[in-house]
Amino acid sequence: QVQLVESGGGLVQAGGSLRLSCAASGRTFSGYSMGWFRQAPGKEREFVARIAWSGGTTSYADSVKGRFTISRDKAKNTVYLQMNSLKPEDTAVYYCAAKPRGAVGYDYWGQGTQVTVSS
Repeated sequence: QVQLVESGGGLVQAGGSLRLSCAASGRTFSGYSMGWFRQAPGKEREFVARIAWSGGTTSYADSVKGRFTISRDKAKNTVYLQMNSLKPEDTAVYYCAAKPRGAVGYDYWGQGTQVTVSS
């Protein structure tokens, strides 16, 4: 129904910036919330940021608030995660996910993109 493809990950020094992209296909995002999650080796997957597609409301994990910004481009069916002031603890595989309206969890996930922050 929905396919998500992340891109933009890579290696960056602490204090640097990256912008991740999540391109969606298969259907529109109308009524969907879009989220970014991340998972480091040996750790649980954690929430990073969310945007309500219909209203533009955003929320962030405390660990990234003030440094990361989630945004969307409806015309391109793409969601972005701008990451500034990166820290080594931001190192993880970052996943894009979509949650349909009324769903309890996120039903669609991308394959992930690696972000590595060196000190």
